[in-house]
Amino acid sequence: MDKIQVAILISGKGTNMAALIYAAKQDDCSYEVTLVASNNPKAEGLALAEAEGIQTFAHSHKGMDRADHDAVMHDAIMKSGADYVVLAGYMRILSEEFICKWPGKILNIHPSLLPKYKGLDTFQRALDAGDSHAGCSVHIVTPELDDGPVLAQTEVAIMDGDTAEILARRVQYAEHQIYPKTLAAYVTREQDPDWILEQIRSIALALPETHEKESFGAPGFRVGTQKTGKYFAYFSRDHFERKGIALFVKTSGRDEQAALLDVDPDLYYSPKFYGASGWIAVRLDTGDTDWEHISDWLAKSWRVVAPKRLVKLQDIADEF
Repeated sequence: MDKIQVAILISGKGTNMAALIYAAKQDDCSYEVTLVASNNPKAEGLALAEAEGIQTFAHSHKGMDRADHDAVMHDAIMKSGADYVVLAGYMRILSEEFICKWPGKILNIHPSLLPKYKGLDTFQRALDAGDSHAGCSVHIVTPELDDGPVLAQTEVAIMDGDTAEILARRVQYAEHQIYPKTLAAYVTREQDPDWILEQIRSIALALPETHEKESFGAPGFRVGTQKTGKYFAYFSRDHFERKGIALFVKTSGRDEQAALLDVDPDLYYSPKFYGASGWIAVRLDTGDTDWEHISDWLAKSWRVVAPKRLVKLQDIADEF
């Protein structure tokens, strides 16, 4: 399987960048570094990246509007072919415009146990508070500073005599361990059947009057009561006649089913035991699932089998 391409943004020495680069050298690592970029042309980490044969890019932010500089960085990242952006000591607050271009695909490592101590001076703040532990957190970047979902954390004990500088050095050891491992797991999450099922489950069960019920050993989702409910979706993981991961949903009929199979045979297929009834299988094992598309399919399939009263109520709700 091809490795996921990541771009790393730095502003200085790039010690976390180095940890990410060296981890990527292992054959079983799921990502490779396609670009190291910086807002500081003199950043020491750029020389290390170049020595390791990695493409680099630098453009000073001085005298530039934040959004304009972010646009320059975005363009360089796009040209590198990167799928994810990884912040490793990038000392710039990214604009909302930039972040929204990479939803769920920008990671950062922060030197505290979030949600504690967002922003700067985290070690001194932990010492002043008398905390027993400091640490680091890997999180998804969102427009609000240091507020995105936390993917992983490591606690680091605070010892007698620690200063902010001493504590920072020890936490850095933890950062170098946790960041490559978390990144490698995150970029391949869409190949994890359990993770995929949780996404399907959360979307399907958010629809009105739905519940989950196993069918032939596979998770199924129904609308209506436990006794009389009708299935509007099935999750297939090496079930039925075909290996792989897919979502079975109900189409409006055989004409729509045939059109889908003709337009995109790599994404859709006709499930053997359900195809005759107008069901279509949407593949979930491509590694690049469009979750908005999946959400639309689940809502549409729910409408096909839901009682008319529920559909009318949903139509009213959608108007507001």
